[in-house]
Amino acid sequence: MKIQVYGKGCPKCHDLTHNVQEALKEIGKEDKVEHVADINKITEKGIMLTPALVIDDEIVSEGRILSVDDIKKAIMDK
Repeated sequence: MKIQVYGKGCPKCHDLTHNVQEALKEIGKEDKVEHVADINKITEKGIMLTPALVIDDEIVSEGRILSVDDIKKAIMDK
């Protein structure tokens, strides 16, 4: 599973990354979380608001910090 957090490194991006790591730990997955900060890659992906969560190349959320439970649900739906 490919999990990416898109954002320039603001506190909200760090919070989302933390929640993703927590969700992975709670469901027993050891997938890596990639952080994409390159503005060109962010815009190429079509992301308008950060932080954004992308799972397996599908944008799951933009512009908000998902809860751990929401992230677990998104991961399990994949």
